[in-house]
Amino acid sequence: MSTLAESTEVASGYRAGRTLPLRVELARQLKRRRTLVMGGILAALPFVLAVAFAIGGGPGGRSGRVTLMDTATASGANFAAVNLFVSAGFLLVIPVALFCGDTVASEASWSSLRYLLAAPVPRARLLWSKLVVGLGLSLAAMLLLPLVALVVGTAAYGWGPLEIPTGGALDAGTAAQRLLVVVAYIFVSQLVTAALAFWLSTRTDAPLGAVGGAVGLTIVGNVLDAVTALGHWRDFLPAHWQYAWADAVQPHPEWSGMIQGTVVSVSYALVLFALAFRGFARKDVVS
Repeated sequence: MSTLAESTEVASGYRAGRTLPLRVELARQLKRRRTLVMGGILAALPFVLAVAFAIGGGPGGRSGRVTLMDTATASGANFAAVNLFVSAGFLLVIPVALFCGDTVASEASWSSLRYLLAAPVPRARLLWSKLVVGLGLSLAAMLLLPLVALVVGTAAYGWGPLEIPTGGALDAGTAAQRLLVVVAYIFVSQLVTAALAFWLSTRTDAPLGAVGGAVGLTIVGNVLDAVTALGHWRDFLPAHWQYAWADAVQPHPEWSGMIQGTVVSVSYALVLFALAFRGFARKDVVS
């Protein structure tokens, strides 16, 4: 009887699904200094590379071998592709880990988490709002970099086709579509980092621990992928497929690597997200 009475004693007009709206959480995260700093860093990278090419001269092939980096100054599309190439392995990992890891843990470090839950915001609702906003900001960061790079590259090197190192070119319209595919794949491949950071965020009250732990374990994955002695075991590492998007910027794209990378990344991410929700539902929140 007491349980029934407690379950019915709620404020008039209270709807659990309306607590902590996404727009409120998004506004809170956009106003934070770390969001502005990270956006500034990503927006500044294309300018830094453009200045580097202007000072050091255009890149050139080594030993007669032409790589994507060597075509950076061929057009704005090539410059955008090179920016994604140099940042996909590490730089883009940081905003994902930051936006998804500095979520629940930051509330705990500010001692505001228990007050949010006492509002009352259901635990699943709180995690869902923070996860959606974190992933949304991560995707925005991945879109910001190539968009700025495309503008800077077009201003510096002109609007033209995407020249492929192995030969041939993609017209500007096709290149833009392929770059969107590349960004989408990079986002999916980083879901593992996002899920790991989010899970750690529900386990600790230290935001730096969650963010640093996710970045550190991602680096470990890259190191393990470099160990060729592991053979086919590397196929189960998300890091093994992080550059599979290069197959999308070919005259005849190959999708098998991207499909395998997507399956591996999504599988790990779903497990980690499930652990985060399950663990937080049972967690004794005291901060």
